Amino acid sequence: MKISEDKKNDIMAVSVSGEINIDTSPDLRKAFDQYAKQGIKKVIIDCANLTYIDSSGLATLIELMQRLKKIKGELKICNLAEKVKSVFEVTKLDKLFDICSNQEQAVERFK
Repeated sequence: MKISEDKKNDIMAVSVSGEINIDTSPDLRKAFDQYAKQGIKKVIIDCANLTYIDSSGLATLIELMQRLKKIKGELKICNLAEKVKSVFEVTKLDKLFDICSNQEQAVERFK
């Protein structure tokens, strides 16, 4: 998994490529630890280049969303490929996360 970051104003856009799985989830958690230390409360995870996510990856995203909510923050997910989107739908997590079609829509949905 590769993570790239682009901070615009008070929003951190995180592009994830490759796989979020049991081996790579800790890396995503570490990145979020850094955002928390920086006081970032608005995060977009751009999944345009995400090819696979397993249950540990989903659990990590849930944990990250909960951490943001505790500090009155928000998490948006965008650009899900069909294969990855179906995982969210099967697990009903598409109802839990705010899933946007692109980064622009995600930015507009922040309060």
